[in-house]
Amino acid sequence: MKIRTRLTLQFTSIFAIILVLFSLTVYFYTAITRSISFYDSLANRANIVAHVFLDADKVSEATYRRILQKYYQTLPYEIVQVYNLQGKVVFREGEGTFNLSPVIFDKIKQNRLQEWKEGRRHFTGLVYKDVSGEYVVVASSIDVITLEKLGDLRLILVTCFLGSMLVVFVGGWFFAKQALRPILKVVQEVEKINASDLHLRLSQADGKDEVSHLALTFNYMLDRLESAFDMQNTFISNASHELRTPLTAIIGELEVALMKPRESYEYKQVLQSVLDEARLLARLSNGMLQIAHASFDISKIKLEPLRFDELVFQAIEEAKKRQPHALIDINFENLPDDERRLNCRGNESLLLIALLNIIENACKFSGRGQSIKGSISAHRNFVQLQIKDEGRGMSPDDLKKVFVPFWRADNVRDISGHGIGLPLAERIVKLHKGTIQINSKLGVGTEVVVTIPAAEILISF
Repeated sequence: MKIRTRLTLQFTSIFAIILVLFSLTVYFYTAITRSISFYDSLANRANIVAHVFLDADKVSEATYRRILQKYYQTLPYEIVQVYNLQGKVVFREGEGTFNLSPVIFDKIKQNRLQEWKEGRRHFTGLVYKDVSGEYVVVASSIDVITLEKLGDLRLILVTCFLGSMLVVFVGGWFFAKQALRPILKVVQEVEKINASDLHLRLSQADGKDEVSHLALTFNYMLDRLESAFDMQNTFISNASHELRTPLTAIIGELEVALMKPRESYEYKQVLQSVLDEARLLARLSNGMLQIAHASFDISKIKLEPLRFDELVFQAIEEAKKRQPHALIDINFENLPDDERRLNCRGNESLLLIALLNIIENACKFSGRGQSIKGSISAHRNFVQLQIKDEGRGMSPDDLKKVFVPFWRADNVRDISGHGIGLPLAERIVKLHKGTIQINSKLGVGTEVVVTIPAAEILISF
């Protein structure tokens, strides 16, 4: 069922319930008030008839006639019967008769006034006291006027109900259409957006209602999708370039080698060059696998208690092997007396890769003889590594792209690398619920700050 139809039916149903309750209230209130008024009329008729009958011998005939002309206006199908206390009818007025049960007769004498209904006929019984004694007077009639009025009222209420329902349904259908018009416009605009038009945005996001909030949220999602698509395109472009370079070198060297017969040492040189390029491809493939591995859910990775400072020392030793010229100076003054505060929880292999990539990057982009400074510190809820080099640095625009896989700044393309190290380090750190901050200035150097949450048992210290 469409929302428009559902809204219309809900609105109509609510209005129908309200209208039915209102109609029932009006109908029953009218019926009750008319019934009370009719019982009062019956009581008056009973008193008048009793008074005229019992006091008729005390007034003149002229007075009796005057009383009849003034008060004796009979009710439809009226029957009035006067009983003595023994239950015998001593006077009857009107056409017809009715039988009064002893039970009701006793109730009238006991309560002094009794009202009841049998079918369409109403009854009022009362005790009338005269100088000659007490009498039970019962007046009965059919409230024809009320029945006619209630019939007319039912017809009016039903007609108004049906007419109102028609008006409400048509109006609800129209207003539901108007209310859903912004949503329909959003749907139409969304249908125009595809992978090649992610720059488009919804125009309904500038209001303060729920539809505008929905459109604004959708625009935020489009921003993230566009960014993800751009990163994917950049990733594919850079990865293709990085893969094509060694493959082109391998193919070129092999083609040159096959152009003519060569000496064995020349083939050996070609094979060695091909082997170097193959190793380069292997490292590139391993880097891509590590990035994929670093995107796993942390719950699927084995975690264990680790000493953060020991991981840093291992990374430094490995970096020195890969970059023998590097001068790494680590400040140990901020280490705590309690070594347990250096504990963190994580995956040793992944964290070692992240720290190694950060330190090795600092070594690669620093000139010979330039020192890389670092420090390790422990805080209440986290441990931290700070690495600072005096290398080439990065511009603000380059700094925004530093975590894009395979992206490399123009000023470092002459240095070997694939643009995998920092993106991989960032994913690993995030996987461990940590943060990585990079501050850099072109021509001055770069500072990297890695923060990893401390082990849970130490957070309470």
